[in-house]
Amino acid sequence: MRRAFYCVCGIASLATLMFCWAGDAQQVPSASNARILLVPRRMVSGEHATLAVLDVGGRLTPGVAIHFSNGDKVTTDETGRALFVAPLTSGPLFASIEGRPGRVTTTVLPAREAGGRAHVEQAPRIASALDRFEVTGGGFCGDADKNEVMIDGRQALVLASSPDSLVVLPPADPPTGLASVSVACGKAEPAQFKILFVVLKLVADTSPLQPGQKRTLGVNVEGTQEKVQLEARNLSPDIAELEGGTPMKAFSSGDAENKAEFHVTGKKHGKFLISIRLVPLMAKPVH
Repeated sequence: MRRAFYCVCGIASLATLMFCWAGDAQQVPSASNARILLVPRRMVSGEHATLAVLDVGGRLTPGVAIHFSNGDKVTTDETGRALFVAPLTSGPLFASIEGRPGRVTTTVLPAREAGGRAHVEQAPRIASALDRFEVTGGGFCGDADKNEVMIDGRQALVLASSPDSLVVLPPADPPTGLASVSVACGKAEPAQFKILFVVLKLVADTSPLQPGQKRTLGVNVEGTQEKVQLEARNLSPDIAELEGGTPMKAFSSGDAENKAEFHVTGKKHGKFLISIRLVPLMAKPVH
């Protein structure tokens, strides 16, 4: 079980886009700063599953209480994740961070015979080389650390998992371009497919935001000339207003420049925090 705390989401802070896997064992993230809940898209009734919680800086966060709509409650351990058993009743299930608005939806599937090799039904065709991505299929381990996900021969970190769904963070030395991905539960035969990994880079003024000041956040997409969809979330609504509301989605321009823009307006003086992520398009995996 890994015990370092990892930065796992794209954040524009002080107008600087930081996509990182940054271990920090010195300062434990505070549960009061928990903001992002990662739950497997699908679970299997009565089987193990793992969820994860991130703080405002994108670090896995221990000690965070998670409430489910069926009355169950779990708390993240020292790795910022929580291993639990999916409810026996199948159907939609909602999860939320204690004391925070919003909820995440998952689906509990009926129990079935366990076993079988891993297989992937859907995966992103294009993903960020420095941010998490999702895989759905079957034959995965509900205990996140029992899965082995390799990207071009380098081990990735599984943040959340169930027998049918994984949320994966690429390795510390991330690949770019078309990369081979393998997924296995334990030592079972892996499922193999390919993903095109790209890099997002922010171009923006890094000075503090002033009241009434308008600021443009430009994002360059490197590694493809295809149009991709980006999503911005305002994590400091008291400091800045994100034009179009939050979350705000926009497509990149495509072609050689391939960039997108988001706009913010200052509400009061201070540092602002905007999360900007690639929205992966899930599809049948490319082999």
